[in-house]
Amino acid sequence: MDEKNQAEFPRAATADQSSYTPSTSNMSNTRTGRRGLARIVAAIFLTAFITYYTCFQWFGIIRAAPSYAGQGAGNSEIALGNKVPLEAHIISKCPDTRDALRELILPVMQRVSNKVDFKLSYIGKPAPHDGVQCMHGPSECMGNIIELCARELYPDPKLSLGFIMCLTKDYKHIPERALVEDCALEHALDFDALNECATRDDGAHGLEMLRNSVTRTADAGVTKSCTVRLNNEIYCIRDGGEWTDCPHGAGVNDLVIAIEKLSRSS
Repeated sequence: MDEKNQAEFPRAATADQSSYTPSTSNMSNTRTGRRGLARIVAAIFLTAFITYYTCFQWFGIIRAAPSYAGQGAGNSEIALGNKVPLEAHIISKCPDTRDALRELILPVMQRVSNKVDFKLSYIGKPAPHDGVQCMHGPSECMGNIIELCARELYPDPKLSLGFIMCLTKDYKHIPERALVEDCALEHALDFDALNECATRDDGAHGLEMLRNSVTRTADAGVTKSCTVRLNNEIYCIRDGGEWTDCPHGAGVNDLVIAIEKLSRSS
C-alpha cells in the first residue's frame, strides 16, 4: 500500500467516542481475535519487556546499558522550509496528554499538517549513568520509548500520531502487550519492528531516544504535561483537566489561525 497516498489522519474522538480502540466493555472480544494473529511476535516483545522492566523498576528509573555510558546523540534538526514548529510535550500515562491530543493536536493536524514541523517530546528527569526517571515509573518510561519508536519508524504523523492516540486513549494500560498489539494492528504499524526498536542493544537505543527527548523538554523550560509550543514559544497548557496559559485561545480554530498567520509571514 502506498502510505503517502492512502493514509489519512484518524478522526478526533470526542469524550464519548471510541474511534481508536474499543471501549473497555467491548475490548475483550476484539483483542481475543487479534492475539491469535500476533501471538508469536507478541511473546517475543513480552519476554523482552518483562526482563527489561523487572531489572530496572526501582525508584522509577531506567538506566542505560553500560556500552552506551557517556554517549549521547545530538539533537540536530533539519530545517523544513517554511513549516511552523509545533510541539507537544507529553508523558504517555497522563489524562491531560490524552485530552490535549484528542481535543487540540489531532484536529489541528487534520487541517494544517502540511504547514507545520510537528514534534512530540517527553517530560522526565535525566538520571545518573545516562538513565531517565519518569513520573509514573518505569512502565511510563517504556510507554514513552514505544511511542518514540513509532515516531522514528513512521515519521509521517498520519501513521504514528494515530497509533500514539490509540495508546493514550487507554493510557492506564500502557505498555501492556495487548494494547500495543491492538493499536499497532489498527494503524498498520509493524509490531515486530516496534519491538526491535524498543529492545535494541538491550534497550539502550530506546533509552537514548528518551533521554534526548526529556533533555530537549528540560532545555525548553517545560515541566507540565501537556504543554503545547508554537514557533518555539508556549502556546497553551493542559493541566489538571483544564486549559491554562492560553492567551490566544485553546480552541482548534484559534491554533489553526495562529499557524496560518505564522506560515504566511515566514
